[in-house]
This record gives sequence, C-alpha cells and structure tokens, in this order.
Amino acid sequence: MPVYVWKGRTTAGEIQTGELTLESQEEALAALRKRRIIISSVREKKAEMKFSMPKLGGGVTTRDLAIFTRQFATMINAGLPLVQCLDILSKQTEKENFRTTIAQVMRDVEAGTTLAEALGKKEHSKVFDELFVNMVEAGEAGGILDNILQRLATYIEKAEALKRKIKGAMVYPAVVMSVAVLATVFMLIFIIPTFARMFTGFGADLPLPTKIVMGLSTFLRSYWWILLGTVVVGAVAFQRYYITEKGHMQVDKLLLRVPVMGDVIRKGAVARFTRTLSTLISSGVPILNGLEITARTSGNRVIQEAIMSARASIREGETIAAPLRQSTVFPQMVVQMISVGEETGALDDMLGRIADFYDDEVDTAVDSLTSLIEPVMIVFMGGIVGGMVIAMYLPMFKLINVVAGSG
Repeated sequence: MPVYVWKGRTTAGEIQTGELTLESQEEALAALRKRRIIISSVREKKAEMKFSMPKLGGGVTTRDLAIFTRQFATMINAGLPLVQCLDILSKQTEKENFRTTIAQVMRDVEAGTTLAEALGKKEHSKVFDELFVNMVEAGEAGGILDNILQRLATYIEKAEALKRKIKGAMVYPAVVMSVAVLATVFMLIFIIPTFARMFTGFGADLPLPTKIVMGLSTFLRSYWWILLGTVVVGAVAFQRYYITEKGHMQVDKLLLRVPVMGDVIRKGAVARFTRTLSTLISSGVPILNGLEITARTSGNRVIQEAIMSARASIREGETIAAPLRQSTVFPQMVVQMISVGEETGALDDMLGRIADFYDDEVDTAVDSLTSLIEPVMIVFMGGIVGGMVIAMYLPMFKLINVVAGSG
C-alpha cells in the first residue's frame, strides 16, 4: 500500500507535515480534509532500501531508549516537573547526540510546547518514532504519563528481545554458509593448484571429479572478476526490484514460505503486531491510529497489507478479525482470540496474551531452526570439503594401483 507525504497547515495557521498509508491519493486528500488541514501538497513517497554501517558509539540504541524511558517514568511518578526531569536525563546521558536531543526537547517544553509535540519534531524522528510520540500524547491527555512511560519501557525491552531472537535465527545460517564458501574458495585458490602441478607430470588421464575441481580452481583464479561482477550486478538488480511495490511484496511473500525460517518470521511478525497494538490501545491511542502505526512497524509487506485491511474494516464499522482471517497470514488461533477480545471488550488484554504466547513460540521456532540447520550445515560443509579432498586423492589411488599392478 502506498505511503503519501503531505504538507499543510491547520485552521490556526500552524504548518504541519506527515505521512499517510492509504489506497490512493484521493483517500489521503479526503483524510486530511476530515482533519481540517489546509493542504499544500500531497505526494507518494518512493520506497527505498538503505544499507548503512552501524555507528560506532554515537547511535542511540534501543537499550538507551528503554533506560531513558524508565528513568523518565520514575522521576515523573516521584513528582518532579517535566523540565527538571529532562534536564537531569540530558546531563546524565553519555552519548552526545542523545544528550543534545533531550536538551532540545527540554527547551521546547520550557517554551510551552507539549512533550509529545517536542518529541515528534522531524529532527528527532530517528530517536523517538511515531509509536513513542503517540503513546506520550495519549499519556499527557489522560494524565497518566508515568504509567504510559513505564509501559513504553517494557514494550521497548520486549520488542528488542524479540528482534534479537529473529536476528539470531537469521545470522547463524548466514555465518555458517559464509564460512563454507570462504573455506571452499581458499582451497580452490591455494590448495588445489599445488595438487594440479603435481598431477601434470603423471601423463595419465585424470578421473572426472579431479578434472572438475581443477577446472573450477583455474576458472576462479583466472576469472574471479566475472564472479565478483555477477554478485554485484545481482545485488543491485535485487535492490532495484525490492524497492518496487510488486518486488517488495513478492520477496516478503517468499520469505514467509521458506521452510522453518518462514515460520520464525511469521511468528515474530504476529508477536510484534499484537504487542504493539496491545500497548497502543491500552495506552489510549485510537485504534485506527494504532493499526496504522502497527502496520508500518510490521516489518513485512504482506503483514502490513493484512493490518491495513483490518483498519479499513474498522473504519467501515466492521471487526478486525474478519480481514485478518481472509488474509490467511495470521494463524486461526490468533484470529479467534482477537475476535473474542473484540466481543468481550478486552482486546488489549487479549492481544497482550497472544504476544506473550508468540514470544515463547519464537523461542521454540528458533531452537527448531538451529537444531535443523546444524546437521544440514555440517553435512554441506563436509560434502564440499570432503568431495574436493577425495577428488584430489583419486589420481594417487590410481597411481598406487598402477604401481602395484606392474610390481
């Protein structure tokens, strides 16, 4: 579903900007008119894939944000004024850019803006995302900012733990595969040529496996630039395809269908969706806003489409469960529990229960993936390395047999 970037001003003359995820530009215009925004521009945001190196010591980590949020909640609960809380937090924060951000938020609050408005400024978007800002806004409106911040800190910690689990599941096979490839390349470039020079003086016809391995070695040493170029071109082509609407959707669909790994991704997405929506609803964020934020943080385009369909269903006066059931992305148990939560008026509590259950399910799925990958990778690496070793020793066995026969 496309994202539209808009700019306009309120009836009071205040300039505002933002993003909307809707089916068409006409729907975006209609939504802004309902909010009484005088529209200056609405354009579709181009999807992009970014590859960035991690910042060394300067980036604000999830752990930094969780500590900040929990300390902030404790100070507010103790009765300290907002400005004083922010001043203390900015002085005790070690990271320069985070300290600068908190100090700027403090100055804005001191000047009369609300905490949510100060956190929601565009220059702070890399530190405080839309979910954080919306929950703070709900906390300010309800007079329960300390409770909301405590809930936010818990959410951030659990979301980070889930993220680590899924990353760990994906990194492990990638590392093992990389080691296997590097070992193979090392043998083909440095070990096999030694055997090849030795076999050159035999004069006898070499076995087929030996010829294949020696041919691969010669090709790799002579035409490595072709392989490197193919990898680079393939990566660029994949990136260009992935940033298209169709490409993004197809790749995300494929990831969900990958055996075992797809199960980890699906369960992680369900846990993230239910945890995020539960936290937002229980904090007083309107469900339509909550679903829009949750869709953007889903991490998978297929899941995002299903959530936005649920949002459209609610906007038309229907339930969340029906479109989620039709999407076939969410397990039937999840859909059924959401349906019960809607009927009983305890949707946030039910979503929290689902999130807790699927956190454990992700643990189980990751363990299953690890236990399956270990023997597969051992056999794979053993097959490649062992195959090359055997191929190189076959001529020696043949030579021994010739010598023994002549004797």
